[in-house]
Amino acid sequence: MDIEILKLKERLEIALELGESHYREFKSGQEGPPENKTNRDVKSVCEDISRTLVAFANADGGELLVGVEDSGQVSGLNYSQEKLEILLNAPKTHVHKNTPLPNFRSRITEYNGKTILYFSIPKGNEFVYLTSDGRCIQRKDLESVPISAEEILFSREETISREYDRNFIENADISDIDIELISHITEQLSIKITPEKFLQHIDLAEFDGNKLRLKRAALLLFAKKPNRWHPRLQVRVIKVAGVELKSGEDFNVINDEEISDNVVKLIESSWEIIRPHLTETKFSKQALFKTQIVYPELACREALINAIAHRDYSIEGRGIEVYVYSDRLEIQSPGELLSSVKVDDLEKQKGVHQSRNSNIAKALREIGYMRELGEGIRRIFELMRNNDLEAPQFESKNKSFKVTLSQKHVYSKEEKLWLDNFSQLNLTREQKTVVRLGTNGKLFSTDDIWEACGIVDTDKYRQLLESMKELGIFRRNFDRNKAYEIAKKSRTSKKEIKQFEIVIPSSFKTSKDGKGKGIEIKQARQVESNDLLDDLSYTKIYVTNIPFDINEIDLTDFFNKFGDVVSVKIPRRFQSKHIRGFAYVEYGNPEDAQNAIKNSSKYELKGRKIYIQKSNYEK
Repeated sequence: MDIEILKLKERLEIALELGESHYREFKSGQEGPPENKTNRDVKSVCEDISRTLVAFANADGGELLVGVEDSGQVSGLNYSQEKLEILLNAPKTHVHKNTPLPNFRSRITEYNGKTILYFSIPKGNEFVYLTSDGRCIQRKDLESVPISAEEILFSREETISREYDRNFIENADISDIDIELISHITEQLSIKITPEKFLQHIDLAEFDGNKLRLKRAALLLFAKKPNRWHPRLQVRVIKVAGVELKSGEDFNVINDEEISDNVVKLIESSWEIIRPHLTETKFSKQALFKTQIVYPELACREALINAIAHRDYSIEGRGIEVYVYSDRLEIQSPGELLSSVKVDDLEKQKGVHQSRNSNIAKALREIGYMRELGEGIRRIFELMRNNDLEAPQFESKNKSFKVTLSQKHVYSKEEKLWLDNFSQLNLTREQKTVVRLGTNGKLFSTDDIWEACGIVDTDKYRQLLESMKELGIFRRNFDRNKAYEIAKKSRTSKKEIKQFEIVIPSSFKTSKDGKGKGIEIKQARQVESNDLLDDLSYTKIYVTNIPFDINEIDLTDFFNKFGDVVSVKIPRRFQSKHIRGFAYVEYGNPEDAQNAIKNSSKYELKGRKIYIQKSNYEK
């Protein structure tokens, strides 16, 4: 009993310190002006207790403290023992008899010499809970609000899928986990803990005093033999000749590949088989075969990761399917959207933050693979818009969710007029995207190119700039030394300096503004090879064990002594200012990076030893 009292006291202290929340409510037992407080009517307090506990049970559970003000001040209860017992029984007497509350706890206790009531209740799944007068209420953030029973019932249908990855699998143990994969991840994140502790750290396992209990999410993410735990951990990629899938004699699938693996490996392995289908080779007017990216790679990667992270894994008979048509790409995953997420919300980019697989999503965010659902969708919209492509389309029906990315271009009037100046060059889509950045003489940066084109590796960036250099339409507005000087003075990345412009070859006509007026256009000049190659030979180093109070400016100042730092990136935890303990530093040439790597074991930052190695990381 003493232990139980001690635990309750600790819970009260924590509750009072944290204050009211989605899971916590305070109710006063007094009313009236501060100088003349009186006891509230017991019936009114009983109604408050029942409404709050019903709302918690219809949502995610929670705890209620009666005798505490909204501010967290403990005012206490001055009722007789008989009336306290009436309040203690309110979860039974003031809740509808056909929807009894599940496993609630109620107790009279003392805190700092004052009497309070403590109630706690888990999330309920058996009924839609009602108050004694038939009201249906649900907890939302800091409020208990009316809601229809039908809406709760519809949401309850998702219980299995929502809780699928959270369940413990009793016949699994650490030997079923790919320890080498987790060790590689912790090394990249500079987290020096064992795989067992890492799994507990990201809420995928619990130690019960005898053994490590694994949640299903741990097995889906890291299993050595994933098919033992789920029959359809897979992505299938189907290339279709034409704009619709046919059957029988007209069957038009020209390529069909399927890959299975645990979730972490599946992201990369499936991306490798999708990526070749995102390009096309055409015969140009110059009698050359040209390969161009049809869709922004980052948009496709975001859509793939979202499908893997948010699919309904409780539907075990199907995997993710990617259809590549001649005019569009479709990614179809098992399970419709959650009831709390509407297609309209995604299309209006409201930033929805609901994850069906909360443990899988949290783990993928922790190890840097994804953002919240709403943020990833916004990113896809932005990339498609930057590439002058139609907005993505979504469909949620028949127990499936589909994302469609179209090849159809969309240009503003100004951009169309500007691009008309380059029509004789037969530009690729990504070349047009860069040309669009420089509409009517606007300057743009290296980062602008990466972001607008949705490029995911340096080779693609290098090929793009070289192709535009050969056409004579891309140049630096000022020399690279000035760019370095501006970056150093503004203490920013050189890649963020707007230093490039688009020029029209002199043999082409001057653009018109649509009203017959000529627009002054800068003519192309001969570009020295080395003038642009500086932007094609970036070298990154990977720095670990950095101090947690360091920032990009500190690292730039430290590493500038080895050469000209182009960019510094310090990854931070999702929706947090806290850094992850590692950084990427980018130099303008390999020699400077090698200078930094030499004798790196001797370096310290703010009294902390740091470690440096060459990085394979791409932007």
